[in-house]
Amino acid sequence: MRKTVVAKSLVVFLSIAAPAMAAFSQERKESSEAHKIVRFGDLKWTPIIKGCDLAPVAGDMNAEAAPFVLRIRCADGSKIPAHWHPTDENVTVLKGTFLVGMGESFDESKLQTMNVGSFLMVPKEMRHFAMSKGETIVQVHAMGPFKVNWVNPSEVDPPDAPAAAKPKS
Repeated sequence: MRKTVVAKSLVVFLSIAAPAMAAFSQERKESSEAHKIVRFGDLKWTPIIKGCDLAPVAGDMNAEAAPFVLRIRCADGSKIPAHWHPTDENVTVLKGTFLVGMGESFDESKLQTMNVGSFLMVPKEMRHFAMSKGETIVQVHAMGPFKVNWVNPSEVDPPDAPAAAKPKS
C-alpha cells in the first residue's frame, strides 16, 4: 500500500511539474542567442605592425570586462616587440610556429617554441615578445579592453600599407 501511495504522489508531482519544466526549457531556448559560425574567408584583416595583421572573430575587444576572440596572422620572420596588456591574454597557435619570450626587450635566446595546438596564458602586465616561423596564425581570447602597451615604442615598425595603397611596380 505504501508503494502505491508513493507512486501516486510521484505521478501527481510529475503531472504538475512537467509542464512548468517544459515551459521553462522552451523559454530558455527562445531567449538565448542563435549560434554563429565564423568562416576563415569572412575574417576582416587589418595591419597592426609590419608583417602582422589582426582580425576580430567574436565579441568586442574594446568593451570593458567583455570576452572577445581575435586572430593575429604574421608573415615568416615577423617580430613582435616587447609589450604588455592590462588583462590576462590566452593564445592558441592555429598555424605555423610561434616563438614567445618573456622580458622587457626582444631577446632571441629567450624564445620558446609553440607549435600548432600549443596554448599560452600570459598574466596581465607580464612583458613578452614574439616571432613567427613560417606564416603563423594565433588565436587570442581574453576579457576586454584589449590594449597593447609597447615597452619601447620606437622598436615598433608601422604596419605595411594595405595592398590598395601600395605603389604598383
